[in-house]
Amino acid sequence: MQTRELEQFAAARGWNMADSYLDIGICGAKDRRPELDRLMADAHRRKFDVVIVWKFDRFARSVSHLLRALETFNALGIAFVSLSEQMDTTTPTGKMVFTVLGAVAELERSMIAERVRAGMVRARANGTRSGKPIGRPRIKSETEQAIRVLLRGGKGICSTAAAVGVGVATVQRIKCELSRA
Repeated sequence: MQTRELEQFAAARGWNMADSYLDIGICGAKDRRPELDRLMADAHRRKFDVVIVWKFDRFARSVSHLLRALETFNALGIAFVSLSEQMDTTTPTGKMVFTVLGAVAELERSMIAERVRAGMVRARANGTRSGKPIGRPRIKSETEQAIRVLLRGGKGICSTAAAVGVGVATVQRIKCELSRA
């Protein structure tokens, strides 16, 4: 029934159906589905000018996935129509709705980034919930001193790392500290 109504809508507008992309029997909650992938590939090949869907949730199960797809279509100059929600980016009102959705998505991304930054600041100040410090623990001061002695004695980075039992990056970090001092 949905396919027939979509075809009738396209015919009423004088649009030719380029193809139908139907993921039958596949969970729509996934961002990657065979027919959806084919639709997006055909969009990049400019095989059509308009994407018509029955409902947003038949196309994308998450707001972020829907907005990413809408942004892609917009960048490619492809209009998007959802019959049930009466959103049509070929009309001025539909373009306005798309702009508002895009602004909401940008706000959501900014708020998430802000929360992540605030969480990192708090974690640095208080340590993590487990009480462990963030990042890798520093090596013991005796091990660091042994590395300094070997490096000052002319031993190479790899052989020093192997002799002391630490990673090469640790020895490189200490060597950089020595050269700055």
